Amino acid sequence: MPKRKIRLLDVNPHITCMLCKGYLVDATTITECLHTFCKSCIVQYLEENNDCPTCKQVIHQSHPLNYISHDRTMQDIVSNFRWQVAQFSMTVFIFTAELKKQQDFYKKRGLPFPGQPLDGEEDSNGKSTASSSKSKEDEDSDYHRSDEQVNICLECSSNRMRELRKKFIRCSSQATINHLRKFIAKKLELKEHSQVEILCNEEILGKDHTLKFVAVTRWRCKVRPVYCIYAPDQH
Repeated sequence: MPKRKIRLLDVNPHITCMLCKGYLVDATTITECLHTFCKSCIVQYLEENNDCPTCKQVIHQSHPLNYISHDRTMQDIVSNFRWQVAQFSMTVFIFTAELKKQQDFYKKRGLPFPGQPLDGEEDSNGKSTASSSKSKEDEDSDYHRSDEQVNICLECSSNRMRELRKKFIRCSSQATINHLRKFIAKKLELKEHSQVEILCNEEILGKDHTLKFVAVTRWRCKVRPVYCIYAPDQH
């Protein structure tokens, strides 16, 4: 499986506040629709409004501020991301400057720059640079094994569906409820994963919720594993 590359432009919409257009500061999430904003931005907005700035869903007619909550997980993601971007930018700057100095040194003396075989040439081990690069990517791919793991127990609550033969699974905390729905649909040989809905603490979970989010906000500090119920979709 090739190594995934994530572009900054793809990530930015998920970690920026739509009100101030900057990175989230003291990330605060509306509990009704799960849209996230800077705390100061959403508090100021809700002083004169009672709906979500993103989806326009009414939060509460008279006390919308009671339905927002500090989102530590999102803030950790933003802080981590900003630190990595800063580190990467500094590393690229230093590497580029040093590489330029080396190239100028060899160019002034009319010498070939060492250590940079052209595409298709063989490296010191006699292997093509293209194939070496591909092998390295294959080695680096760990299929999310290095992610934080979450233990899940999947119980069936309906006689219209059968129980899974193995109901305990362990997977990446970044997996979503939609991944679980697809997993269950495949195991039960259903035509569409949309036929399955998953609940935790008697609450239907959104398809884009990550397992990390579910463990923190729905299962909280209860004993692991996280117990989830699956049933036929009622919609």
